[in-house]
Amino acid sequence: MTHRTARPPSRPPSDRGTARSWPGPGLWALFAGTAVVSSVLVLRRPGWERLSDLHIYRGAVRHLQAGHPLYDYAAPNGGPFTYPPFAALLLGPIGPVPERVVQLVWLALTCAAVAAIAMVTGRALGRPDRRAVIVPAIACALMVSAPAQSNLRFGQVSVFVVLLALVDGVGLTPARYRGVLVGLAAAIKLTPLLFLVFFLFSRRYRDAVRAGVTFLACAALGAVVLPADSWTFWAGTVLNTDRVGNLASLGNQSVHGMLLRAGVDGGTLPLLWAALVLVICGLALLRARQLQFAGHGTHAAVLVGCATVAASPVSWTHHQIWPVLAAMLLIGAYGIARRVAGMMLLTVLVFSLGVLLGDVALTPGMQFLFENSRSFAVITVCVTGFGGLTVAAVVAGRRTSAARGWLRAGTAATVAVAFFAVQPLPAGADPTFKAYALTDVPNPRYFFVCRSRAQCAEFGAGAPIRFGRATEPTKVRISGVVDATIHRLEYRSAPGGAARDIPLLPVYPGQWLFSFRSASLAHGQLTAYGVDGRPIATYGSELQGG
Repeated sequence: MTHRTARPPSRPPSDRGTARSWPGPGLWALFAGTAVVSSVLVLRRPGWERLSDLHIYRGAVRHLQAGHPLYDYAAPNGGPFTYPPFAALLLGPIGPVPERVVQLVWLALTCAAVAAIAMVTGRALGRPDRRAVIVPAIACALMVSAPAQSNLRFGQVSVFVVLLALVDGVGLTPARYRGVLVGLAAAIKLTPLLFLVFFLFSRRYRDAVRAGVTFLACAALGAVVLPADSWTFWAGTVLNTDRVGNLASLGNQSVHGMLLRAGVDGGTLPLLWAALVLVICGLALLRARQLQFAGHGTHAAVLVGCATVAASPVSWTHHQIWPVLAAMLLIGAYGIARRVAGMMLLTVLVFSLGVLLGDVALTPGMQFLFENSRSFAVITVCVTGFGGLTVAAVVAGRRTSAARGWLRAGTAATVAVAFFAVQPLPAGADPTFKAYALTDVPNPRYFFVCRSRAQCAEFGAGAPIRFGRATEPTKVRISGVVDATIHRLEYRSAPGGAARDIPLLPVYPGQWLFSFRSASLAHGQLTAYGVDGRPIATYGSELQGG
């Protein structure tokens, strides 16, 4: 006789559904609240810095529609239009619409794009019945990350480019159209062209052809409608990356930006950068190919996206959505080592370690690590891939207790910090350089030479430029004031190093304040230029005892 084991009575289906699904709606409500609060804070910013990139897009479109050359446009803050002509055609409808309406719609679409990216990423994690919680959790984490907040704050197009490339890279588009979205994304920003190479590596030849044809068709459309602007862009502007700002600034967390901050010689920089990009992208593409063949298409697409962040000459914060998605995939993986690696990566992308840990950085090498933590994190993801191939996983092992995994991962992080702490930096290295903006003026730590119009008038009266110096453990700050005879300030960390413009801030009538920080002033040189563009004065040794 067969005996059956009695099963405990189960709850009614409605109870089970309620118990399992309630976190999902709650997390979506949290996401919506975060999105609304973030958008309101953006709209409350001063007009001159509210959605500044969107202001450039709309201004450039209106400039073009008025019959002027597209690439002659400069916004009130000096920002030019940097995308291909096709992007201007695509943005054309926002030109005649009132800017306030454009801002509201753009913020709403950005939040919707963040949610859509979370939905695509969440498909790769957990069982289908758990995705009702996983997807909104990813959306919440992505929304509070620095890259998503940067997209909101500046009104950037990057989040939409990521969405297009991700959907196509994962293969969610209908088979006959796969590759089209990547080609469209690349026609707006060139970096998604790396996905075309990925398609070839992973034997998705038809997708690669569609991507290439779509990109060329969009470029051709731009050439037909805007022939002069297309010639200007493709014949020179496309290579002029300096138009987008100071590439050595901390906001540029690409390999190229990190090398500039490390003080690499100008003659060596192009070859070294090209070699590093070739290695990083090659390893990332090979690993992405393996992931694609193993059925992990989302991981593969995100890895290729991370490679675009590392390889691009310019990778501002709003470009760095891809590594946030990599962190989500690691946190959602099995094994404590992977999850620890994911949480460390997410921490780097949510917080600015250079600011938070600047006071505990005892050496310039440590500060260099903190200031370039996002660059190092993205490179690590590209080179080592996901899961057991991450550095943390190699150190911690695939199967270990949670406590031991945390201990070993912490040990690895400590060793990395200690390694950088003892590294001497080249004379031209400037890991902490930052020039301060108008919003930083109220901070007495940054602007300390004078705190009122009268004080600035008395401070070094009679000289066209006056400045003071403040020394901290890992950096030196210069703060000063200039009069109307000074048109521009330029700083070099070492002879032959990259020139860095120091903003002159119109705080008081007839007086302009400036402030910047540097890792060391031992080899620094500050040059003041007049209205005619000629140098008026140069300060070297004076910076040491100013």
